[in-house]
This record gives sequence, structure tokens and C-alpha cells, in this order.
Amino acid sequence: MERISVFDIFKIGIGPSSSHTMGPWRAAQRFVNEIVAQGRLNELAEVRVELYGSLAKTGKGHGTDLAVILGLNGDDPVTIPVDQVQPTLDNIRSTRRLLLGGKQAIDFDPEQHIHFHFETSLPYHANGLIFRAFYHDDTGVSQTYYSVGGGFVVKEGEENLVSPVQLPHPIDRGADLERWCQDNTRPISEVVWDNERTWRTPERIRTDLLAIWEVMKQCAFIGAHTDGVLPGGLDVVRRAHTLNVKLLGETPSASADEWIARIKAGRWTFQEILKWVSCFALAVNEENAAFSRVVTAPTNGAAGVIPAVLLYHVCFSEHFQDDDIVRFLLTAGEFGSLFKKGATISAAMGGCQAEIGVSSAMAAGALTECLGGSPGQCMMAAEIAMEHHLGMTCDPIGGLVQVPCIERNTMGAIKAITASQIALESDPSKAKVSLDAVIKTMKETADDMSHKYKETSDGGLAVQISVGLIEC
Repeated sequence: MERISVFDIFKIGIGPSSSHTMGPWRAAQRFVNEIVAQGRLNELAEVRVELYGSLAKTGKGHGTDLAVILGLNGDDPVTIPVDQVQPTLDNIRSTRRLLLGGKQAIDFDPEQHIHFHFETSLPYHANGLIFRAFYHDDTGVSQTYYSVGGGFVVKEGEENLVSPVQLPHPIDRGADLERWCQDNTRPISEVVWDNERTWRTPERIRTDLLAIWEVMKQCAFIGAHTDGVLPGGLDVVRRAHTLNVKLLGETPSASADEWIARIKAGRWTFQEILKWVSCFALAVNEENAAFSRVVTAPTNGAAGVIPAVLLYHVCFSEHFQDDDIVRFLLTAGEFGSLFKKGATISAAMGGCQAEIGVSSAMAAGALTECLGGSPGQCMMAAEIAMEHHLGMTCDPIGGLVQVPCIERNTMGAIKAITASQIALESDPSKAKVSLDAVIKTMKETADDMSHKYKETSDGGLAVQISVGLIEC
């Protein structure tokens, strides 16, 4: 069984999609790195990219072509300045040249060198892509990669590799997690912390988790202070900014920390708190749709749920403590790992239940721990949240991560908070459905779901709305 770190579930990158943007971007980087390792970078004459299945069908709307261009060009989704993404792409398009791996200039015309195979899927996964390199001596090499959800990439031939990592508390199922907690009379976050020490020092774990929180916080802040229309051609108007102004007034906050302090200082009604949760989620996913920096949690399309629920806890929980940030992310990350191992976090394989459903379950379990819930109650909260997302389809209009994706993040956040409250008032020993049972059910539901509802824009809302899209 694969061994997954919390930092595999939470990845810093660029929107709008983890499987269609982040994954192909990383695949392009891997392909170039292999050529560099072989010492043949300066021998390259041409590179072509072929996109298959869901990557082809919704690739334009999700920025898949843009991601592979930037990956080939040597740019990194974690470090590239957001304001340099579009100028870099514009320059490559206008000059029809890119700097392979940031080192070797080659001719590259996106219209000629990226091919969309709309009617063909590769065997292992719906998100498949092939890179082909041609050298000056008339030889060539090709490599196939699969973007399997959440920014994870599998190279052909690696599909069934077993991780060599030995964890002190190996966890493959919810029952394993529950046993480790019971045997050690410890909360979920502490068990996960021990496992994370296999990869990082305690200081590094804390520093890196707080860095993830900082990106989430900044993303929500920027989104709540930015108005206008999202790119892509749907003319979707940003709403987080309007909500923020209605709740806090016209005076903008100078920083994310000041913004949070102002929210915490307010005296809010129940309805206003609900509006804030929606504002947080909308803000993050509007930024995601605008090709800004977000945290995959566990995907980009569902990136707003975890920050919204965590901000809810930070701003409105009476007993919030700074250490809750680390506890929340550790716990949420482990629940995301369980769903990836037992089912999928790829909408192209499981529909939106694999994205919003999983993120809601992650947030519900994490919030429950921070509110004093037992491990059993945390797992119950995660189960409840997923139970009420089962069967949710992925049907993005125009292939864009905008409608219905952005609003779904608000729904997933509210469901997570509700699931947590129910679990905290319940006895998990009397639960009728276990976390493992709902994960198994989710997988079976995904297997039974029509491909039309798996991020293809061939069914659902995507075929009900006529749109004329523009290239981002």
C-alpha cells in the first residue's frame, strides 16, 4: 500500500485544477528532468504533447495546455510569481519558442505541438498524457503519465509500485487509524504527527504546515478583496468581495491578519456567520479559477472547503488555540489519505464526490478534533460529511472550474461544520455506517457512475448551458 504524507495531500500550486493543471505541470517537469538526467537536453529538436480522455475534453477550460507549457519551460507552480504566469505564456505563444527546463531554447508552437485526443482514453486512468521528444539524430523517446487526482502523478510502469517507507503507525483503513488511537490513547493528530516524523523533523513539520496555512489565508484574503469577472468566457462575477464589503464595510483590510482580527472582533448573528463561511470558500475558489496560488486540499477544485472551515474555527470558535492550525491540517490530511487509498480523489474517476465530498469529510473530521471530539467522533464526522455527497457528479460548464464548482465549495464547508456538530453530540459506537463503509461505497458509486459525469463536460449542467468560451 502506498504511504502518503500530509504534504502529499496539501500541495501549494497554481489553479484551477489539481488533476488537470498541477498534475500535467508536474508530469512535464518529470519528463524534462529525465532528459536532463540522460544528458541529452542540448540534443533536442522537438517536443510534442498528447492529451487524452478528460484531460482533452476539459483541458482548455482547466488550463492543461498552459500547465504543460509552463512545466516544459522550467517554471514551478510553487515558486512562479502569479503575475508572471500570463506574460510567460504570452511570450511563448508570440515567439513560438520556450526554454526547455529553463535551459535549452527550442521551437514550440502550442497550436502545433499540443494535441487533444477527445475521443480516446489511455487504459490506466482518464487523465492520461504522453510526452514525445525528438532528437537531432532522428532518434526519439516518449513517456506516458497519468494525473490521478490531487496533483499526484503516476508514470507508466509505476502503477503498482509499493512504497518502501516504513511508518510507526501504518494506516490503510479507518479501522487502522482507530486502532492506533485506541492503543495509544491519543488523538488522530498525534498519531499522524508520529508518522510525519518519518519524512520531516518536528520543526520542519510545523514550519511547513504553517506555510500551507499562510497560503490558504492569503488566498482567502486576496479573494475577499478582489472584484471583477473571472477569466474564461463564462463572465462569472466574483461574489466574495461583495460579501466581505457587506459584512465589514467599505474600508479594506491592510493584511490577512488584520482582516481576520476584524472578523474575530465582530458580533455576528448566526446568519452572518454562515455568510462568512460562504465568503471564505468563494474567495479561495474564485482565486483558483483566476489561475492564482492555492493549496490543493485535496484538489484545486475543492480548495476552498478546508480554508473555509479552518477560518470558521479561527474566527468563531470560543476555544481556538494557535496549535489548532497544525492539529487541523494533520487530521484533515490523514482523512484525505484514507479516501485516496480506499477510493479516489480524482473527479475524472469518481465525479465531484471525490473532490468536494472528500474535502468536506476531511474538514469535518479535523474540526471535530479541534472542538474536543474523540477519534471515533472525528471519524463519524468524516463519514457523515461524505455520506451526504455520495453520487455527486462533476459536470463543469464549458470545462471551467467555475460553475457549479465554486458554489459547491460553500456547500461542502457548511456540510462539514454540520457533520461535526452532529458527531460531537453522538456516540460513535452506535453509528450505523463506518468510515470504511462509506469509503467503500464511494468507490463503488464511482465505478457505477456514467463517464458523462466524470469531468468530461458531456453531461449534467455542462450540456444544459450554451456558452461561447475564450482562451485564458
